[in-house]
Amino acid sequence: MSAAREIAPAKLNLALHVRGRLPDGRHSIETIFAFCTGGDRLSGEEADELSLEVSGPFAGELAREEDNLVLIAARALAEAAGVNSGAALTLDKRLPVASGIGGGSADAAAALRLLTSLWRIDPRHAQEVAPAIGSDVPACLLSLAARGKGAGDSLTPIALPELSGTPVLLVNPRVALSTAQVFARWDEQDRGPLEDWRQARNDLEQPAIALVPQIEAVLAWLGTRPGVTFARMSGSGATCFALFDSEEARDSAADAVPREWWRLATYLR
Repeated sequence: MSAAREIAPAKLNLALHVRGRLPDGRHSIETIFAFCTGGDRLSGEEADELSLEVSGPFAGELAREEDNLVLIAARALAEAAGVNSGAALTLDKRLPVASGIGGGSADAAAALRLLTSLWRIDPRHAQEVAPAIGSDVPACLLSLAARGKGAGDSLTPIALPELSGTPVLLVNPRVALSTAQVFARWDEQDRGPLEDWRQARNDLEQPAIALVPQIEAVLAWLGTRPGVTFARMSGSGATCFALFDSEEARDSAADAVPREWWRLATYLR
């Protein structure tokens, strides 16, 4: 019986500018996506029906099984490719839910990659269905550095060789944050295009802090760690991240993270 495994890498927005509205009502953004080596893990093997078992530290925070993006992605791919086979899928949920690092989108994208291999189908089917599952799913399907426009699903791969292998620490105050609620608090001000991501910003940072004030404390804490070279909130929050000049500095910061916060010490891909 065939089996497959996929990592669902944590997604980071190195910068995120909100530019306005799209004709369909969604927000128009410009962002730089980067991905970590750490994340959720998905495995699967051939079966008569589609099924999903969820384990891991954040399994209990997921919605009921029928609403899980892994199954939504699997069903969409099967329909697009005309597949009648099933798969027994197991998700090891290691990333916090609703945390701005693309956990659900990364899981859906991992399912698309895994099932493309397991069912031996054309990868173009996965590319076709990804945008309808979620705006971040196309980027997570690629899982490489890219510039995103539109709703974030119009992608241009970019090279960031200077960042590959960079030690990074992700910290979340263990508060789930609704993307829709954060966007609803955006002040509708276009503050200009995204050029150099280091000199750019995350336009959702202040709206997110208004909803979860602990984000400000996380950012302040990260910004004062020895060896930190860059710190910012990812996506719509509440996860923040910091890049470090060495693995030792990153690990020292990770060891000092307050117990009530979630952390992940990892690297950029």
